[in-house]
Amino acid sequence: MNRTIFSVRQINDYVRSLMHRDPVLNEVWIRGEISNLKVHSSGHMYFTLKDEHAQISCVMFRQDRDKLDFIPSNGMRVIIKGQVSLYCKAGQYQLYTYHMEPDGVGALHVAFEALKYKLEQEGLFDKDTKKAIPTFPKKVAVITSHTGAAVRDIINIIKRRNKAINILVIPVLVQGVNAPTQISAALDYVNTREDIDVIIIGRGGGSIEELWAFNEEIVAKAIWRSTIPVISAVGHETDITIADLVADLRASTPSAAAEIVAPDMSHYRQIVATLTKRLHDSICGCLSIKRKRIDIIKNSYVLKYPDRLINYYGIELDKLSSRLISSVTEDIRHNKERLASLSSYLDALSPLKVLERGYAVVTDKMGKVIHSITQVKKNDSIDVRLYDGLIGCNVVKIKKEQQIKK
Repeated sequence: MNRTIFSVRQINDYVRSLMHRDPVLNEVWIRGEISNLKVHSSGHMYFTLKDEHAQISCVMFRQDRDKLDFIPSNGMRVIIKGQVSLYCKAGQYQLYTYHMEPDGVGALHVAFEALKYKLEQEGLFDKDTKKAIPTFPKKVAVITSHTGAAVRDIINIIKRRNKAINILVIPVLVQGVNAPTQISAALDYVNTREDIDVIIIGRGGGSIEELWAFNEEIVAKAIWRSTIPVISAVGHETDITIADLVADLRASTPSAAAEIVAPDMSHYRQIVATLTKRLHDSICGCLSIKRKRIDIIKNSYVLKYPDRLINYYGIELDKLSSRLISSVTEDIRHNKERLASLSSYLDALSPLKVLERGYAVVTDKMGKVIHSITQVKKNDSIDVRLYDGLIGCNVVKIKKEQQIKK
């Protein structure tokens, strides 16, 4: 019996050629909802197009993706045009997309936007309520699946960067019907402990359905009422969930969350070493300056020949003392001469000197000086003051003299 034996590649190439000859598969329009969207570093876009009953793998190459006038996202309903072909290497058929246009949004996307609007109105996204993430936490609680890659990445990165941080893993379901309740309960439990400094909640990447537990209101409210700072690390950088918006900080990936809570201690050790060296150099420099200052003072003239300095200032003191005595003596002599001059001047003006020359001062009994005969009458008592005493008299005669013209 003759047999024709084909290789796997030959069969796949044959099937692909059949598909390329089919007029329907060669250019087909399909309506569906985008899920599990990923953009490769090359710029090519990979996603799943699905409806209520089935799904198909799709790829859109960079040159076609660059022509889009909108940004595709998980949950978005679109109409695409492309060619159904077989990817021979994997033996998987897929839709090579070269045109895409929006066709409304899917049910999950609508639910996401509705809850987002509601929680935003309630203030759960307010930046003023965000708590600061501690720079050097002592203990971190990680709420995630204990079997996923996310928890291993978090533990490995934290321990590599800072071995002093303790880690408490709270295993929960991260997808499925029971996942939101478990995540919420885990958050409430951690908040009953006093040894936790920060919480990480999250999981690895996935489709919008797989990440939906982190879009539930029960999880959002549990994050919001947490008194311990919460970091949300759900999916990849392009995945945005309600948990990310409510959390005190969003990390693009679980690995990024681990790097946030565990600062690289080697970096801080380098900073401490640099500051220590600067402090050492500064102290040494200061001591060097002080030593030079001490040497200058130690070798100064004052400390080498103190007796000469004392003798020098002794001579200066003697000079100042002599100048002081001379100045004081001169001031005393000058003041004596001035006093004598003033005494002579006052003595010349003294009324007693006038009285010594034979003059007298006549007053009435009240002590009022009598200048004219009109101030007295006969038999009045008057006093006559001479230079050496007082004479009491009675007026017996008043005679007016002829005035001498000047």
